[in-house]
Amino acid sequence: MKSALLALALIFCLALPSVAADNRKIVIGVTPFPHKDIMLIVKKLLEKEGYTLEIKEFTDYVQPNLALAGKSLDANFFQHIPYLDNMNREKRLNLAWVAKIHIEPLCVYSKKIKRFSELQDGDTLAIPNDPTNEARALRLLETNKLISLKPGVLVTVQDITANPKNLKILELEAAQLPRTLQDVSAAVINTNFAVEAELMPSRDAIAIESKDSPYANVIAVRADTVNTPAIKALVNASHSPEVKTYIENELLSKGIVPAF
Repeated sequence: MKSALLALALIFCLALPSVAADNRKIVIGVTPFPHKDIMLIVKKLLEKEGYTLEIKEFTDYVQPNLALAGKSLDANFFQHIPYLDNMNREKRLNLAWVAKIHIEPLCVYSKKIKRFSELQDGDTLAIPNDPTNEARALRLLETNKLISLKPGVLVTVQDITANPKNLKILELEAAQLPRTLQDVSAAVINTNFAVEAELMPSRDAIAIESKDSPYANVIAVRADTVNTPAIKALVNASHSPEVKTYIENELLSKGIVPAF
């Protein structure tokens, strides 16, 4: 009986995939630009360390965190820290950031005006509708003296205290904003979606978020995997001189700066 049990146990163990082999593969979720571009550099560096980096693309700001929490991803790279914190609270997730990579400033773009002084009474401005980017967009409008806001971090349109030009604020999903430029007077757009629409901050933006912005884009993982060898290898590769040089040489002209 004991021999039979031992034989069954041995067959069962042999049938299981190798834990060591599994730990050499990292699946990361990204939005296309510039996150995928940066991770393609990281992928080559990880290969030298014996790791395979599988990159999965997403086009929204919700699914990458849900997929990470659901363990179909090992990490994601698309968001800044306030957004991650808010998602953890709203969705009751247990995700943690492990590395700051770059900063993508929010910018105001328009096909109809070249300066804010050209805005007319009642004009419509489009902004992202997720809580943190909406707050960032509203603060950018406030900095440019278009509106005034109550104090607070996650301010919304309900917190506008002054609106001299009676501007209408249209809240839309971030990825849709470039497509609205023909229909609104101006839109506040995240750099990644702007560049995909061939809008360059240094060339096309009416206003650019300060370089001192606290909204660095980070690599996020499940909290219980922060100290695993694979995640440490991912962080080391992402903070390599090669990645920093790539951001400075290829992305700086697009308004993207390294955060390490």
